[in-house]
Amino acid sequence: MLSCHDNFEATFDNYPSMLSYHQALSMASSWRRCKVKDLHVEPLDSASPLYGHPAAFAAGTSEDAIKDTAANLGLALNVDGNIYPVRSTAYKTLTERAKINGTALPKLSRKDLANVLNACLSVHNSDALLLIRNEKVSAVHSGDETDYSVLPMDELLVTLEKKLGERFPGFVFESGYTDHAYTCGSWILPDQKEGILGAYAKALAAHGQAAMANRLVPGIRFMTSDTGVASAKVSALLIGAQQPIHIGDCIGVDHRNQRKIADFDTEMDKLFAKFCDSVAKLQSLLEIPLEYPVNAMTRVCKKLSLPKKEALEAIAMYEMAYGGGPATAHDVFMAMQEIPYMMKTCHTPEAKLLKAEENMARALSIRWSDYDVAKELKW
Repeated sequence: MLSCHDNFEATFDNYPSMLSYHQALSMASSWRRCKVKDLHVEPLDSASPLYGHPAAFAAGTSEDAIKDTAANLGLALNVDGNIYPVRSTAYKTLTERAKINGTALPKLSRKDLANVLNACLSVHNSDALLLIRNEKVSAVHSGDETDYSVLPMDELLVTLEKKLGERFPGFVFESGYTDHAYTCGSWILPDQKEGILGAYAKALAAHGQAAMANRLVPGIRFMTSDTGVASAKVSALLIGAQQPIHIGDCIGVDHRNQRKIADFDTEMDKLFAKFCDSVAKLQSLLEIPLEYPVNAMTRVCKKLSLPKKEALEAIAMYEMAYGGGPATAHDVFMAMQEIPYMMKTCHTPEAKLLKAEENMARALSIRWSDYDVAKELKW
């Protein structure tokens, strides 16, 4: 898979390779500021004159990048006299600069869509900040320095590892992933199990779930994006089940208001306390009894917008295993973990999987009594 392709993705099994990749990516990427009204969109589908004229594009643009764009977004962007293919990741920010949106826009022919975008872009005197990466325009952010702040991914990774070493000695890199939308990585904190999970493990044992307590170790997931998909954030994980259990975002730095790497460094100092807060919320679910756990699980899954197919399968599995008797919100939350596991085994795109896990973590903060009702929900 070529890095210029919109569906490019890569995985990493060690930190040095992940860091090296992102250092090279930062070096090869270009951030350019210009006036929104000076941007000009061109159609780039197979019927476009540009499609068969690769010499019209900026130096270094390959035929592979042109053909891939024609098969995906089908647009090109003229920036200061240089024409670049536009990656699918840039569509949202491009329409934001034009200040238009709507479900009808993607249905237009590429020529009509380009005309609409150009008409709207031409009336705005604001600045745009473009990310040109792997031969294409990957994002068209606001150029106002208070609206978008560049936080280089390689520098974030270096800061993250430094802070983990200071506060969580013995940490272990587990895995990394990147595509054109975002980058994420996970680390295990085996030496912090007692400090972070000690009270929770004792509570699990008291509820007859010592085996689960023995399996789980704390971990973190780092995620960031240069294309407007996510802030630079670190989330709390419990690792040891069939799929990591996301129990909430701990810290985050938005790409706004002139935020810098130093701000991420400062936020990392709060990680231990925030992680413990997330574990405490999870532990509190052990003390929330449910009279109608299957109904509660159904309502919570629907409320959190979890994927219906996998959610209904997980609910059916829990209903068979439950068999009546006492149950807690913790039981249901753990049963819900089948959902991301099924998504993973079905090779669901990583972005959808991460979104589902983040949504599930919101279950730690809901009022479960609102969903524990006798009436069955038809979903």
